[in-house]
Amino acid sequence: MPESTILHGTADGVALLTLNRPEKLNAFNEAMHGELAQALDRIEADPRIRALLLTGAGRGFCAGQDLGDRDMGEGDGPPDLGDTLDRLYNPLIRRICRLERPVVCAVNGVAAGAGANLAFNCDIVLAARSANFMEPFCKLGLVPDAGGTYILPRLVGAARARGLALLGESISAEQAEAWGLIWRVVEDERLIDEATALARHLATQPTKGLGLVKRALLASWSNSLDAQLDLERDLQREAGRTDDYREGVSAFMEKRQPTFKGR
Repeated sequence: MPESTILHGTADGVALLTLNRPEKLNAFNEAMHGELAQALDRIEADPRIRALLLTGAGRGFCAGQDLGDRDMGEGDGPPDLGDTLDRLYNPLIRRICRLERPVVCAVNGVAAGAGANLAFNCDIVLAARSANFMEPFCKLGLVPDAGGTYILPRLVGAARARGLALLGESISAEQAEAWGLIWRVVEDERLIDEATALARHLATQPTKGLGLVKRALLASWSNSLDAQLDLERDLQREAGRTDDYREGVSAFMEKRQPTFKGR
């Protein structure tokens, strides 16, 4: 049997997904998309999983699309790359953004193209000091995908988004942190330990409330002020009915650490 393209483990309320094509710098092929979708199905169905940690095997996080896996369509005309996005990348980005658990990404090495944009669409991104990010689509005559044209200007502003997309230059982890593309740079040897500790911390927090926070932040990019205020009202009403809210208030009043159950 071929080796799995996704390694999946669970401990302490955290699901760890590792992209596992290290010989290809974890570039995406159809098999990886399929296995990643199945892993996300299991995570969404398991209430014991309260955070997700995503990383890559070997010396890179993800080099984007494996061009060797793509049919160039010479016999029957050009390939339909839009179909690839419809079937594979767009559902993946939607699921990551709408997963009502926090998603931590640990970038270990190169994150290019769809790999970079996958990372940028996670909730909290830690990067090894040796990591780098790039949007090389322009070098192939293509448009940034996997949510790239959506997330980049929102993270770094129009001028830097245009530079990243039109030049395709690599930027360091330190530059990505300075621009606000990622949360924090850590030393290479500490990356997985720090990312795991962060994910485990998040798994002890009020999971339902964190999911509502994600929902509100995602909606804020397209809502008017009035619509966002109404959404905050509705989500706060929902959050106020959770067991975790009651536990948080009780712990505060009793001057103790809360024990959240994710409900």
